Amino acid sequence: MEFSTFGRHVAMDAWGVNFDLLNDAEFLRERMEQAAVACGATILSVQSQQFDPQGATVLVMLSESHLSIHTYPEKGFAALDCYTCGHTVDPMVAIEHMLEVLQPTQAISKVLRRGDGPIEVVQPEHVGSKKLAVV
Repeated sequence: MEFSTFGRHVAMDAWGVNFDLLNDAEFLRERMEQAAVACGATILSVQSQQFDPQGATVLVMLSESHLSIHTYPEKGFAALDCYTCGHTVDPMVAIEHMLEVLQPTQAISKVLRRGDGPIEVVQPEHVGSKKLAVV
């Protein structure tokens, strides 16, 4: 069986997020797992780390690649990214799920097409109910 090298990589910066949401690694872990399931990905493992005095990182390793979040609660900021290989799992669905959870006042994203020639920046195919700025 031959596999496609095609992939989509969504990177999003979210600002204006509630401190308590960003400072709870277990809460974020649960929501990131839900986001992975929502986009149809296969979870292989999950790691999370709560930092002192604040902040969290969650990494969801997927059969299709990964989903991650790094938070700076004192700044109201979260950096998220989701990279998936192939055409069947849409990383934007996972990012949109996390947008609904985090409810940022501003979200800026980039979508990269990878593994199918030169890396290309493209417009998001859909952005859910939260208006994303694409820069």
